Amino acid sequence: MTMAEHTDYLDLMDYRRRVAELYAWLRQEEQSPEARLLEFRRRRDDLFTSHPQSALSAEQKSFFAGLHYYPYNPHMRFALEVDTDVDPEIWEVYLEEDGLTRIQRFGKVHFEVNGQQVSLTLFWMLGYGGGVFLPFRDETSRTETYGGGRYLLDTIKGADLGREDSRLLIDFNYAYNPSCAYNPRWQCPLAPRENWLPVEIRAGELRYEEA
Repeated sequence: MTMAEHTDYLDLMDYRRRVAELYAWLRQEEQSPEARLLEFRRRRDDLFTSHPQSALSAEQKSFFAGLHYYPYNPHMRFALEVDTDVDPEIWEVYLEEDGLTRIQRFGKVHFEVNGQQVSLTLFWMLGYGGGVFLPFRDETSRTETYGGGRYLLDTIKGADLGREDSRLLIDFNYAYNPSCAYNPRWQCPLAPRENWLPVEIRAGELRYEEA
């Protein structure tokens, strides 16, 4: 292993620590929901601009002026009970850099968007430590948001919105693009078809477009 590779691992550890700290701040902050969201986005832009483990390449950083988002939408925030009466099926996804990734269905959340009842499956990332993983696609994909879908929770990497009165917090204002949305350096597990929503989720991060 080269000295550069050692440095990359230390940088990645620092990046994940800073993402986890950002979400920890979010769960504890007492500003208004909109003010909290705007500050979260500002801090996330700072990470994308300055950190060596940012999803952006050095060239992309040179003209980066901030990620693009929908305005705050209070109707896209839900505190939901988790329905655990599901088939604990396991999916296997092969990623070139990471090898075989295994995710297991462990629950569902049910909610209403624009008068339509919809559901999303919650997955557990199998392997050492594990973590909750919630990817999704919706009707904005390929038009306004990334065609492969977005993530909402990825607790193995610190993306954890927390709970409210023992219910899981599902706030689409914090939906974000997987790293593969920014450049082909990255490979990402994407939402299985059961998490393709037949509604528009007009909240969270928009499609990345280079200046």
